[in-house]
Amino acid sequence: MELSLIYVIILLLNMFEFSSGIVYNKGDTERRFACSSQGYPKENEIIKLFLSTENLIIQCFFQAENENLSKEMLSIFTSGGLAPSLGIINSTYHGIFHFNLTLYSDRVFWLIDIPRGNITGNTDIAAVEEWLVRITLHKGLNIYATEGTLLDIVREPILQWTLGRAMVKHEVKTLYPHVIDIKVTKCPCANDVAIIGFVLNTTYNGVFIGLTFSGFWNYGSTMWFDLTENIYTSLHEEHSGLSLIDMVLTNHVLVILTSLGVFVSKDLRYPSGKILKFSRADFCGFERVDYIKGKLWYNERCFANKEHFEVDYITITFDRNRTLSESSSCFFGKEPFVEWFPCLPDQDKIATYMCSNVVTFLMDQEHDAGVYLLYDKLKKTTIASVNVISKNNPNSKPKFPPFLFPPSFSSPVGMVFHPRSHFLYAYGNQIWLSVDGGNTFGLLADFHDDIVKTSYHSYYTSDITFICLSGRVFLTKAGLGIYSEIGTIKNKVFALYYDHLGFIHKLTPDHSEDGGVFEGFGNSRSIFGQPPDMGFNTALAPQFLSFSEVIFFAYVPLDEPPETIHTKKFNNMHYEKLIQSSKSGKAHIRKILQHKTPKGFLSSVIAETVNAFGLEDENESPCLSSSLLIDKTSNFTYKLTLTLQTADSSFKTSDIEKTVVIPGYSSFLITEILDPSNALALATMPQSVPLNMTFVRESWFLYNFGSVNGRKWSIFSKPCNYWFQQSDDSLSLNVVKYIDLGNSQVFKVKIIPNSNRFQIIDYPLVEVSVGNPMLLEVKVEGAFDDTNSYLVEISVTSKSLRQGSTSLALIAWAASTQCFVTTVVTTLKSSCSYLRAMQHVSNIIIPFEDWISGVHEDSQGFNMIKTLPVNYRPPSNMGIAIPLTDNFYNADPSKPIPRNLFRKSKETGKYKQCARVASREECNCTNDQKFSHAVAFSDCKEKVPRFKFPVIQYPISLEIFSENERIPVKSPYLVTVTEVNMRKNWKLKHFVPQNVKKLKNHLEAVLRVPVYNPSGLNISIRGSELFHFRVSVVPGVTFCNLVEEFQIYVDEVPLPFPGHTLIAVAAAVVLGGLIFTAFMLQLHNIHPWRAFRRWVRRNTINLSNTTIN
Repeated sequence: MELSLIYVIILLLNMFEFSSGIVYNKGDTERRFACSSQGYPKENEIIKLFLSTENLIIQCFFQAENENLSKEMLSIFTSGGLAPSLGIINSTYHGIFHFNLTLYSDRVFWLIDIPRGNITGNTDIAAVEEWLVRITLHKGLNIYATEGTLLDIVREPILQWTLGRAMVKHEVKTLYPHVIDIKVTKCPCANDVAIIGFVLNTTYNGVFIGLTFSGFWNYGSTMWFDLTENIYTSLHEEHSGLSLIDMVLTNHVLVILTSLGVFVSKDLRYPSGKILKFSRADFCGFERVDYIKGKLWYNERCFANKEHFEVDYITITFDRNRTLSESSSCFFGKEPFVEWFPCLPDQDKIATYMCSNVVTFLMDQEHDAGVYLLYDKLKKTTIASVNVISKNNPNSKPKFPPFLFPPSFSSPVGMVFHPRSHFLYAYGNQIWLSVDGGNTFGLLADFHDDIVKTSYHSYYTSDITFICLSGRVFLTKAGLGIYSEIGTIKNKVFALYYDHLGFIHKLTPDHSEDGGVFEGFGNSRSIFGQPPDMGFNTALAPQFLSFSEVIFFAYVPLDEPPETIHTKKFNNMHYEKLIQSSKSGKAHIRKILQHKTPKGFLSSVIAETVNAFGLEDENESPCLSSSLLIDKTSNFTYKLTLTLQTADSSFKTSDIEKTVVIPGYSSFLITEILDPSNALALATMPQSVPLNMTFVRESWFLYNFGSVNGRKWSIFSKPCNYWFQQSDDSLSLNVVKYIDLGNSQVFKVKIIPNSNRFQIIDYPLVEVSVGNPMLLEVKVEGAFDDTNSYLVEISVTSKSLRQGSTSLALIAWAASTQCFVTTVVTTLKSSCSYLRAMQHVSNIIIPFEDWISGVHEDSQGFNMIKTLPVNYRPPSNMGIAIPLTDNFYNADPSKPIPRNLFRKSKETGKYKQCARVASREECNCTNDQKFSHAVAFSDCKEKVPRFKFPVIQYPISLEIFSENERIPVKSPYLVTVTEVNMRKNWKLKHFVPQNVKKLKNHLEAVLRVPVYNPSGLNISIRGSELFHFRVSVVPGVTFCNLVEEFQIYVDEVPLPFPGHTLIAVAAAVVLGGLIFTAFMLQLHNIHPWRAFRRWVRRNTINLSNTTIN
């Protein structure tokens, strides 16, 4: 009892270790919330929210059986002080907002009103990530959670354009009979924004596409456009036979392959308010017949917060041999796709194998390489080659030795990187996976005569779906070494599409299937119907190794034609699946074996028993009532003879393909009934056959895993067997982490077994895969805890000056494809985070309210805030009245410019924010700009800190802050300090340690400016009025351009030169004159005071006499 209690306590402690982290794969979560930002929410509708220029107002109600119960539940939660919280999350940001607790009598929903500025302050058009929203309510031990999306429709580039002439519904319906294929492309950063296009037969002419920004959940709301005139405008003439062939939507450009050429849109970030225009890319020598067979290839990556080393590439391949006059039948373009270059290097320098037909060419930006999939039609060989990229062109020098696929990979179709990852898949009649950039490949699946024609991907759930020509659909997870068959599609014209949350949709010309009602988390594959049986039509012979371990041998008849032998063998698809008996029992397949012996059994699986398998009884097989004698008839066949028979004991024809199991000995698969007492069989382990031994009744058993009169066994995917838990600060499955030079990041995940039915594995449950291990230093530590959970801690450090990005994947390799999460892909950027900046920390704290009022007095009543005059410019070295800077402060074009009398002052001074406007109101200064210290916003700057003269040793304290830390700026960081208005009368003081002095001297020689140690840095100012300083970190110790600016206004200053000097000289002259006069009077014995008193007395007497008279 005590041990059980201790175990429970340890389990709870381990669960609370990641207490606020998200736990995935816990099973279906009830979808309890219905929310909308556009009107009243509908029940059982996926949450799709949209952010406009106005506040985000969301209404959510609690879904119940009816409206009254929903209202009652809402009141119960609210009266208990409970309301849901709204999490807004993307790869670099997460924010939590809380719904209003106040309810009105007629309201049946919660309400939240969020200003746009509280979510994002940006309004520029750019590639921007679509947010994940998570509505969560905790009540006791119950957690109600539902996921949805939030799309910024103000910034999404493609949504700002009119793509062509708008079409009405009946026009679109007329296209349906002519559609022979469907193409879908989606925005790399916002997968709910997608474009669908119809490929038409030769009886119809034109390019027609549909645009959605809600993931095709409401197919009827898709906006359709006719681009035919746009294309003809680019051609400067009309041609017949125009049809869409393929298309790709990149981060900033839409590229369309048509039967008449490749057309590239304008940059979508700069809308003109008109219909989107296209330009035609010229490929000399290629005609309509070539374009029809062309394909576009794209390595999908989201470039939100784009780095200088991130760029989109698109490849076009033509299914034909190049002529002597053509440089290539494969071309690639770099954004903005104005120029297109041959995929192959100079023909005189490449290896012989590179002369093969280029099936696919992809740019791998993680390795700065180009990856080729080549096929030689004469030699029937398939090769993967990785070549170095130099000056944006493939080099003839290979990065790795070429990888030669086996002859069985005879029909290569394409190659694709899983979005935002380094997992590379080559597919055709087989599927191959590379995790090292194309250096090596491993076989994932073999379809023999069937061929994969295309693949579909979800970056969010890591789902990868492969569609075969036969219509069979196979599913794997990114980086996972297993796959499953999930159904068959019978539509002739269709396309699959994953939305932003990873829900799969089947699109046909007239409708979309999404599977119906969904749970709070996870995907729905109900569009494919019930999961198919992955078994194959043959018998299995079980050989028990122990009570819990069994080997199943797959029977291949000796006369089976060679071309169909593969249909009666286990293959990679069956790994980690469940074998189920039609009677009872299940076993978990742990290993797949291929072999040539024993005879009749060419493959087998080792399985772990989950539930015991049902035995045959005497009613089903009367032979069980007899004893059994085993004898050998040939090299590989054995005769089973019934002895001590009863009247009803005999072999029946129904016993064919049943398996005799004798504990401790080989099993026997019955292949033929000779007579009621004798049968022929194959042994699963010939070396342990008990020859000439008799086994009495109930010492031998019979199992039925045959295929006569219907297969008696099946194979299905096992249920999800692991929970996946991230640490508290990782709320997104696909985070982007920036790692500055010398810095590191730590990731933690926990894999928790959730079932006792499967054997607990005692070796690491997580495989860590890094796309480019040369870019960053990665250290991994893992350990099991007392509850058999596996905790992984990954430390990533940037130690080189090389910038770039790579993906780091954590793969729960033993997880089922039924799990929502098996793979977590994190993008690591050896670069500067867009959220990382440097800040000056003032030694005087002024509340924001005081900045608004402009008054903040110190203990002596001195106002520490200076409101600058209109159109103010700081003085220059020539005097207060002669400003020479170009920077205005508190600018107002409608007001006169002070201190503008001299010619040099009139020639300087330029408005920035207020250029070409008539008044300050038209400058459109935001509050952020008014309080910014940056010189770029000096026009808006109104108030600055004010200090008394002189400013002595003012400390320049600097901090670097990012999304989750603040650190002081100190060695090895060194800084430069400048005054942006070219003012003097200031001096810096700092301490330079001996270990920094040599570096300081070297940098000063290179940069030709003074370099300072930021530790203990202070400034003294002897000038007056405004000083505007810029502090910059010298390059070499950080990828960031760390710059900070701050202002100091010096007031109550003595009169400047020459006023103060003239007053002092005049005072000295007057004082000297007075002393000289006193000296001369004393020298000549002249007493002015006595004379003055006598004069006063004499005048007084005279005045008295006059009065008497």
